[in-house]
Amino acid sequence: MKIIIQRVSQAAVTIDEKKVGEIGQGLLLLVGVGPEDTQEDMDYAVRKIVNMRIFSDEAGKMNLSVQDIQGSILSISQFTLFADTKKGNRPAFTGAAKPDMASEFYNRFNQALATLVPVETGVFGADMQVSLVNDGPVTIVLDTKN
Repeated sequence: MKIIIQRVSQAAVTIDEKKVGEIGQGLLLLVGVGPEDTQEDMDYAVRKIVNMRIFSDEAGKMNLSVQDIQGSILSISQFTLFADTKKGNRPAFTGAAKPDMASEFYNRFNQALATLVPVETGVFGADMQVSLVNDGPVTIVLDTKN
């Protein structure tokens, strides 16, 4: 899995001019699933994301997790995280999992997160418009294979 984690003060996802997901303070996740991803990758990512201390405490230090602040997660599927840009100018996405496997994996990932924090999602495979206010800015790349 490759996941871009952004600390946000607010984020929303819109499809065909209709808002389908929205959060206040929390995390925006851009989630890419690879063909080799396993339950172990998912468990690791969930554990890391909900416990990652990237929110400021009363002293202004990044010392609190999304759980600690009672924040939410907006999770967006993002196969383009597996783009191969080595040849030519058009990225290849052959490194991403096939849609059937990725969709099922992404849904299970969101369900696992939702047992720990409130989760909103986009729609897998849809043309989505994502808006956010990146707080900090804080952006972290999580790759379960590294």
